[in-house]
Amino acid sequence: MADVRFLYVVWAQVIVRELEEVVKQGLERRAVRHGRSMEEEVREILRNAVREEQVSPTPLGSRIAARFRGKGLDTDLPELRGTEARSASFGG
Repeated sequence: MADVRFLYVVWAQVIVRELEEVVKQGLERRAVRHGRSMEEEVREILRNAVREEQVSPTPLGSRIAARFRGKGLDTDLPELRGTEARSASFGG
């Protein structure tokens, strides 16, 4: 008895209804700029969107620290986690 195996290839297909004409025209212009068909341009946009979702964002505190690194603050600031928020006091 022969061992017969089948390979099934599933092609994903997405249909977008009621796409505004201005969006379609923008996609066409973008595809031309990148030297791709409109269909390939849409695939690339979708790939990039998924790729961006998979990258975990840098925590806010780390982004702030990176932005101000080397700007003159030489001491570490105390961690405020768990500290109760209070209103600002402006003297007087």
